[in-house]
Amino acid sequence: MSGLSHWQLDGSAPELYERYLVPAITAKWAADLVERAGVRPGEPVLDVACGTGIVARLASLRTGRGRVTALDLNQGMLAVARAASGGDGAIEFIDGSALDLPFADGAFHVVLCQLGLQFFPDQAKALREMRRVLQPGGRLAVSVYSPIENTPGAHVFVEALDRVLGGEASRIKRGEHSFATAGDLQELIRNAEFESVQVDTVVQQIAFPSVLDYVRFQLLATPMAALLGDRPDSERRAVIDKIASGVTDMSAAEMLQGGGFSFPQEAYVGTARAPG
Repeated sequence: MSGLSHWQLDGSAPELYERYLVPAITAKWAADLVERAGVRPGEPVLDVACGTGIVARLASLRTGRGRVTALDLNQGMLAVARAASGGDGAIEFIDGSALDLPFADGAFHVVLCQLGLQFFPDQAKALREMRRVLQPGGRLAVSVYSPIENTPGAHVFVEALDRVLGGEASRIKRGEHSFATAGDLQELIRNAEFESVQVDTVVQQIAFPSVLDYVRFQLLATPMAALLGDRPDSERRAVIDKIASGVTDMSAAEMLQGGGFSFPQEAYVGTARAPG
């Protein structure tokens, strides 16, 4: 990924998310999650809240053709996920809710959920559903972001966002970081009657070509695009530039080396087994 010479990006938010944010951020977490789950050839795998499908694609490389199912409620994300998978049928993409998984009991050996649990309206029910569709002894791997203060790039972004657009502007971004401690995730998984629960605090180094690129992608390629969606292009450009300036002013020097924007990103990654 290189810096962009034009502020506007062509494509829908899901397309931009896949093109820019997946390589910079979510592919790193996906590789870690699939590795921790120990996905093996021939295992049926379910990816819950799959987004544009990076976890499912990496799992498919391990498990083999036709053994991965990916589920999401967002039609736009699913359309991009299907296109990004190559359309060869190796992954089955399904429109569905994590709170009512449309699968039989014990249908999967592995269930994965990357950076989605924090958005579910009933997290406990979602985890019970994941346990239900796992075979006895089946494996769960789930990740959520830690408090936003532990990810300095995201923290200065929401501070700048609120200064420019008002105190409610960063609600969606802050919501990504709703788990206060690793223990909160551990307790939630245990209460869903999983066994061998382990939650690790994991850090990935995130890098963007510039602060401006990071701000653009956050405001054009995520649900936060709604904040600027009804504004003319010239106004959107001015707002994005102003927020990027604020992020630069508040960032530590080590985050701005060489003209880029780089910072550690922290998440809690939990693994567990279904009873039996």
